[in-house]
Amino acid sequence: MKKIVTFGEIMLRLSPPGFKRFSQANSFDVVYGGGESNVAVSLANYGLQCDFVTRLPNNDLGDCALMELRKRGVGTSNILRGGERLGIYFLETGAVSRGSKVVYDRAHSAMSSITKGMVDWKSVFQDVDWFHWTGITPAISQGAADACLEAIQTANEMGVTVSTDLNYRKKLWKYGKEPGEVMPELVAGCDIILGNEEDAEKHFGLHPEGVDVTHGSSVDGKSYLSVLKQLQEMFPRAKKVITTLRGSISASHNTWSGVLYDGETLFEAPTYDITHIVDRVGGGDSFMAGLIFGLIHYDNDSQKALNFAVAASCLKHTIKGDANLVSIDEVEKLMSGDASGRVSR
Repeated sequence: MKKIVTFGEIMLRLSPPGFKRFSQANSFDVVYGGGESNVAVSLANYGLQCDFVTRLPNNDLGDCALMELRKRGVGTSNILRGGERLGIYFLETGAVSRGSKVVYDRAHSAMSSITKGMVDWKSVFQDVDWFHWTGITPAISQGAADACLEAIQTANEMGVTVSTDLNYRKKLWKYGKEPGEVMPELVAGCDIILGNEEDAEKHFGLHPEGVDVTHGSSVDGKSYLSVLKQLQEMFPRAKKVITTLRGSISASHNTWSGVLYDGETLFEAPTYDITHIVDRVGGGDSFMAGLIFGLIHYDNDSQKALNFAVAASCLKHTIKGDANLVSIDEVEKLMSGDASGRVSR
């Protein structure tokens, strides 16, 4: 069985119930999640062996995050304990014409104080086939960026496939470095790159050539080809470069698809019309997990893997919380064209 390791920060998510605004909240719903932990949960849910590496405070909230990971079948033996606190983010869920809002409260978190040398990456990567990280981790702190680079370089030395979701977060780059000073060296060690046109622009200054990639609520996948080619030219190690395609009709109604470029062929997935979004947070993470699973499960068949990723992340929009809790059968049913939502008896 293939084994995957992901590395990043898991946080406490606090949300007003339903679609209430922050100013209306008298209580908050509790969820634990984060980009890389969400990927780990999805992969474990698909039956793959997946370990998550992070640093958690040695207190009750750290224990709760650890229990949530274990409950979902994620390996936790390489998680470090220490630091001041668990990071928090507050989510106000939008509806119709009102977008969602996120407020971060993660300064001085246990993960932000991680440093190079704390994790024994050679031990972590023993018998591991795949390592995944996202652009969120190096945005947290210089120490997290250094630890991430150390992990990537060790994975490269040990022949482990490395993937990244570029995940630009403008609210996080606050420690004195610009993304362009940090990200290129990390991404240079990646075999699989997921990123949209904003990620490419903000991290690397890349722009689509001669086209407007968005057309109102619709998105033309072929318009992203120039960005994908530029990414692959900048990072020649990358065998596959991928982007998700989200058309935003409203906060409650999106179209959803994706494209994959392997240096020769542009693969395009079907487009799904998601008319009643329950929770879109974690949509990209569910796509990445679906892609990793698909490339492994379908013997590196790019079209099938892409179709699985898009279908899996389409279903994630129907699930409350950060993580995608769908089965392989449910994803493959949607891939086959059955979007009826009929009761399974």
